[in-house]
Amino acid sequence: MKGLPVNDTNQNGDNPGGPEGQPAQKGPIIPKSANEALRPERVPEPPRRSRKARGQIVIFLNFLMTLVVFVFALAIAGFYYAVSVYQAPGPLTTNTNFIVRSGAGPAEISTRLEASNIISDARIFRYLSTAHLKDGDTLKAGEYEIKAGASMSDIVDLMKSGKSILYSISLPEGLTVRQMFNKLQADPVLEGDLPSALPTEGSLRPDTYKFSRGTKRSEIVEQMAGAQQKLVNQIWDKRDPSLPVSSKQDFVILASIVEKETGLSDERAHVASVFLNRLNKNMRLQSDPTIIYGLFGGDGKPADRPIFQSDLKKETPYNTYIIKGLPPTPIANPGKDALEAVANPWKSQDLYFVADGSGGHVFAATLEEHNANVKRWRKTLAEKGQDSTNLAVDGQPEENAPTSGATTTPQKKKTN
Repeated sequence: MKGLPVNDTNQNGDNPGGPEGQPAQKGPIIPKSANEALRPERVPEPPRRSRKARGQIVIFLNFLMTLVVFVFALAIAGFYYAVSVYQAPGPLTTNTNFIVRSGAGPAEISTRLEASNIISDARIFRYLSTAHLKDGDTLKAGEYEIKAGASMSDIVDLMKSGKSILYSISLPEGLTVRQMFNKLQADPVLEGDLPSALPTEGSLRPDTYKFSRGTKRSEIVEQMAGAQQKLVNQIWDKRDPSLPVSSKQDFVILASIVEKETGLSDERAHVASVFLNRLNKNMRLQSDPTIIYGLFGGDGKPADRPIFQSDLKKETPYNTYIIKGLPPTPIANPGKDALEAVANPWKSQDLYFVADGSGGHVFAATLEEHNANVKRWRKTLAEKGQDSTNLAVDGQPEENAPTSGATTTPQKKKTN
């Protein structure tokens, strides 16, 4: 009805116009303008943080956690960078040699590698190489050939393996101990002094020995002595039981004479049979190399000094033209072939041999055959313009042969 006030309540005072499920707004409805209807309602303020949450300890812990995460992320990035550098090709542009001295540690090695422009970062090499090495592994001393572009990882593997550059020194058969020592002393790569006392003659094995830079000369001598002892024992154990040689010392003495008498491997067993036949017949050996050793010792005969007839009569403990049997010591260091030749000689009746003029020898079982061979040898020398009148010749013609029951001698014509 007109004139009545608007009231949104029912008879019971309820507001039926509210949204379903929500209590109806009590009181009169106040109309709003369009601007007011579009204006957003005021959002209530969030609840304020408690004083505990805003405490200094919590703030510090949050900062610390953030810092740890940052450092951890930085460490991971740094580690992957270091690994990539460690495995990447290095700055070296050409192959080069690098020496790791005995006792050097990763710090010294890495610093010198960087200074030599072989690696780019000494710190990365030092720390990652230490991590790379397993228990018991080390960077071994020696001289290494490092390839161009080698990575730090490659260098560590090389030094860990110990595969350093090897040098060699050859010590041929027939040298005396003093001559071997002279060669060892002259080698520019070996280091250190030689033993003050010379080893016994015949106790060092002639061979080619390999070694790395930094090896001591005394180490090579020890290696030679051990190798010779092992070799002599092995061959002695397999010798012909009928040999007229009763000890390993005499065995080495005779092998040293055979070594000096011929440089031809296929003649050694034949030469050995001649000396053994002489020993069985109680004949003097009459070997020129024993005269040389008696006169000049371990230094050896000068190359320009021949053996004269007068030398055959000079009394020394080694002159087998005068003494019976073997000399007191070896006259050189025999090699494997000479030792095996004495241990298992040819079976022959020969008692003489003389140079044939072509580097070999001709053998004879009788003095008459031998004297004929000597005459042919002298003729060969004469044809070459050489005068052998005053030279000593093992196996003299019968009219010049030594007396006192000695026969003429085997001969190898050498001037050293």
